[in-house]
Amino acid sequence: MRIAFYAPMKPPTAAVPSGDRMMARQLIRALELAGHQVELASIFRSRDGAGDATRQARLARLGARLADRLIRRYSAASNHNRPDAWFTYHLYHKAPDWLGPRIADALNIPYVIAEASFAPKQDGGKWALGHDAAAAAIRRADRVISLNSHDSACVRPLLRDPSHLAALRPFTDITPFADAFENREKHRDSLVRDFRLNPANPILLTVAMMRDGDKLDSYKLLGQALALLPDTPWQLIVAGDGARRDAVERALSAIGPERVRFAGAQSPAGLCRFYGGSDMMVWPAIREAYGMALLEAQAAGLPVVAGNVGGVSDIVRHGQTGILTPEGDAAAFAQAMKTLIETPKRRKALGAEARRITAQQHSIATAAEQLNDVMTAVTGETVS
Repeated sequence: MRIAFYAPMKPPTAAVPSGDRMMARQLIRALELAGHQVELASIFRSRDGAGDATRQARLARLGARLADRLIRRYSAASNHNRPDAWFTYHLYHKAPDWLGPRIADALNIPYVIAEASFAPKQDGGKWALGHDAAAAAIRRADRVISLNSHDSACVRPLLRDPSHLAALRPFTDITPFADAFENREKHRDSLVRDFRLNPANPILLTVAMMRDGDKLDSYKLLGQALALLPDTPWQLIVAGDGARRDAVERALSAIGPERVRFAGAQSPAGLCRFYGGSDMMVWPAIREAYGMALLEAQAAGLPVVAGNVGGVSDIVRHGQTGILTPEGDAAAFAQAMKTLIETPKRRKALGAEARRITAQQHSIATAAEQLNDVMTAVTGETVS
């Protein structure tokens, strides 16, 4: 079937890497793998991060005009060029969908959302317009696909039918990460050589953008936790870059610059070397939705230490593929890292389970089957 795809938060064509951009691209790939034709309907970004009511109203008006333009275009097209369904990825009060519901109603086609978030506490607040629009979109949706189980409790009451909520675990193409695991010795040797590491000590890895807010808070907590382990033989590689790199370097270098290496931003292919050559992934995940880097690390056989927040537990199984600690608890995070640093057998066992579970439950092939089931259910059209 023909699917019009839209991501109001950040389009898959955005220049700056992020988990949102990655998941948007993965959803498109999975839908195409299932045999569907996917068209990016718009790159219009509806996000207002400041809570500016005037800006929100302007975005709403612009969204309505863009929607009407698309309706005219689709209505004038022949049947085989008109979408059979509309698919929106990631909407919430700061980035509502001003296009999808309007277009789906006009064309009389199913409206599907993946990763909808709803915050009742925002009712009447600075994002009231976006809050109401998000609620209306969720009510209109023929299906809401939940990538983050943490969101489900507030989304489900808005649905016309509770069965319209479909769970989908975060997913990725595991092939490059499985290859990284198979080349572990080569990758580890290259990291030791290029970053002048001690081959006898475990290599900890962090992969994250360096920006204000949640990311910087996580980096600061990571620095606090590592500072509690002065006598533990750890060494850390940080892959990532951004506007707050100076602040991140200050937060981490203070604990011992000789033990921290900054690798800068890496391409997706370049990251495989770091996943393959490291011993464990560490990330406090403060206010994280779920964390695609955590999933990639596990696909490459790395155990994970992360904060237990949002949908992180949908990816990291506590005690099975890694260790989850209370959000924002530096002492607990330090103890979890220390435990895995000092027990290589447990690291290996957790890493093996991480690879197995990721391959079984988080592969793009599995996601393609589940997405196809959802799209078939709402349209009645089977893709052969």
